[in-house]
Amino acid sequence: MNYELNATENKNTQSTWAAVRSLSPLLVGEMSALMFAVVATLLNSGITLAAPLLIAYIVDTYIIKLQFMGMLPYAALLLGIYLVGFVTSYLQTRLMGGVGRRLLFRLQGTIFAKLQELPVAFFYANKTGDLISRINSDTDKLNQFFSRTLVQFIGSLASMVGAAIFLVALHPVLGLASLAPAAVIFVFTVSVSAWVKRANAESLKTTGNLSAEVAESLQNFKVVVAFNRRDFFRERFSVANEHNFRAALKAGIANMVLVPAYTLAANAAQLIVLAYGMYLITMGDFTLGLLVSFISYVTSVYNPLRQLAGLWADFQQALAGWDRISVILQMKNRMTILPEAGAATIDTDAVVTFKDVSFSYTTGKVVLEDITLELLPGRTYALVGPTGGGKTTTASLMARLYDPTEGIVYLSGRDIRTYSVAERAVKIGFILQDPILFSGTVKDNILYGNPQYQNLSVSELETVIAEAGLTELVKSFDGGLSSTVVTSGDALSLGQKQLITFMRALLRKPELLILDEATANIDTVTEKLLETIIAKLPITTTKVIIAHRLSTIEDADEIFFINDGAIVKAGSMEQAVALLRSDKRSS
Repeated sequence: MNYELNATENKNTQSTWAAVRSLSPLLVGEMSALMFAVVATLLNSGITLAAPLLIAYIVDTYIIKLQFMGMLPYAALLLGIYLVGFVTSYLQTRLMGGVGRRLLFRLQGTIFAKLQELPVAFFYANKTGDLISRINSDTDKLNQFFSRTLVQFIGSLASMVGAAIFLVALHPVLGLASLAPAAVIFVFTVSVSAWVKRANAESLKTTGNLSAEVAESLQNFKVVVAFNRRDFFRERFSVANEHNFRAALKAGIANMVLVPAYTLAANAAQLIVLAYGMYLITMGDFTLGLLVSFISYVTSVYNPLRQLAGLWADFQQALAGWDRISVILQMKNRMTILPEAGAATIDTDAVVTFKDVSFSYTTGKVVLEDITLELLPGRTYALVGPTGGGKTTTASLMARLYDPTEGIVYLSGRDIRTYSVAERAVKIGFILQDPILFSGTVKDNILYGNPQYQNLSVSELETVIAEAGLTELVKSFDGGLSSTVVTSGDALSLGQKQLITFMRALLRKPELLILDEATANIDTVTEKLLETIIAKLPITTTKVIIAHRLSTIEDADEIFFINDGAIVKAGSMEQAVALLRSDKRSS
């Protein structure tokens, strides 16, 4: 399965109507608020449409006859109508504002929950900055649509349709003549809608790419400074910014192209009404009051029509954002948990068994091909090989960060796919070369994902740590377990960060402990201390060590050489060195 969002997005672009229907699940639980807002909007539109008829009556009955005192009650009635319109407008704005914010809250939570369900391969295929842009920027487009655009759209449409009905009812010929420009503009709108949506989709995509560039440069700023490559990242940012600028400019033009066209149509309609209306007055078929109301109704048709131009652009932006969001929500994690009943099992004492396992990434490169091996309890295994040969991939398959392309990985004789994530976390400890920390304290980080010790007091936890032989590691932090840890980890050395990940894994006392270059950033003295601590693990614990430093693996019970899709037993340390020095290199 291809987890790359941009590639999937290009294949799954929905039609406007299909996208509208797909939005309906977002409104679950909001229908009552939406209905009240629509009723308030329609009431406001109805009140607005009643005013011109009242004005026409006042003009023909009182103003032309200069009977100004008689018009005062009607003026008061007109004021009351406008006040009711103000109240209904306020109600619909308040109601839909709440709908938009609640929808944004739920949608962002849903997206984040979906991201938590997806496998590691998804995050390798997509940039962090682009994902953040989808969660923040694209969801806000939907918030704006539901909180502001939707009801305005309905209100404008109701006002426009109602005014059009009044125009035709008051004078069919003049009414139809005044609506002719609207028919032309409707055809124009339909013809450009797809282009407007595409332009907005491209703008959102380049915004996501720009966010990704910013995130990458900030994450790696130390390296940028150390190698004096500000110019390189400045150039990359400039290119991404240029693409975003051009796409945003095209989207801006697309979003605004309807406004002048609608304005021209409105002016043409008013000119038709004035010219033809004056002619009808001279012929005695029309009154001045009706002409005033006609102009007001024409305004009520074309002003909303002009608003609809902007609202339609907002709607297309929201649909473009929804396309990008829905691609995430439609992603399926193919690494599902299989039912244990009926699943494949084997009779073995091995902790990990590979049976006819092959693996390749989406790029098509074969990393492992038809591999069969067993890792027995209590033994230490070393994985060596050239960079890119497949050592980390092999370890990742053991921990089920990936599933094999072919074959089965067994954990304690049971298909690893039948274990829940929680079960695997208990049985497997994985220490990566790049330590991953979370904001909080050292205590928070070493207990991360370990409910066994979550409710212990500090003194109780210190006792557990002492029993595991980790006290000396805790002392390397000035504040002990209470030492502050920030996400960037800038207050800690790389070695200290790695020590935290060690404590996190070792406290679990896992059946399988995988160390992927785990001591690369740790001094020799601390490394010897860690070896002593690891030796205190249960004698049944199987250890898998990936290391480039041969001194790290010299005490391994068995050494495997991994390269060119094959895993072979290296035998002694000397044979492993010979293999590493040979001409075999990963492609």
